[in-house]
Amino acid sequence: MELVAYLNAETHIPTETLSPLVHNLFVRQEVKKYDLLLKAKSHSQKLFYVEEGLLRAYYTKKKKDITHNFFMEKMFYLPVENIYYGQPSPFFLEALEESTVWVATFPEVERVVNEHQELERLMRLLLVSAIKSLTERLYTLKFQTAQERYNLLLKNYPQILLRAPLGHIASLLGITQQTLSVIRGNK
Repeated sequence: MELVAYLNAETHIPTETLSPLVHNLFVRQEVKKYDLLLKAKSHSQKLFYVEEGLLRAYYTKKKKDITHNFFMEKMFYLPVENIYYGQPSPFFLEALEESTVWVATFPEVERVVNEHQELERLMRLLLVSAIKSLTERLYTLKFQTAQERYNLLLKNYPQILLRAPLGHIASLLGITQQTLSVIRGNK
């Protein structure tokens, strides 16, 4: 969904208010499969909205990449560590499909929001989205079985098995590919 239409649907801010602001703040980019949008340890304060496609945030540990989260249509990604704590982000951000993303710098978005009170709903949407994603991730890893995590993933992202490599999915779930195969076989 195009960014202005999405923000209008989520915040109920009129399109005529949103459109000039969005087009002044965000740049629409077409990215190729496996393009790296952010590197780990960067101090980027970029904000990403996925109009079309699939992105993956991941980190590396002992020379192995571990999927942190997927971002697909109608989702935002912002490196919270950089923006709010001034720490480099541990995550890489890559496109797993040819994708269309809108990119802005968070401080610039924040500046415009501060100038236009009605845009506070936009800031709340961004922050609640980030908190919700992190909270769900923490809860599933701490309190759900691998089968429950898999079922929730399919519920939240019904097309993920067709769009992301199984190794990335297993990594996100915190299981091996062999365990994922067993879980998928039980369906």
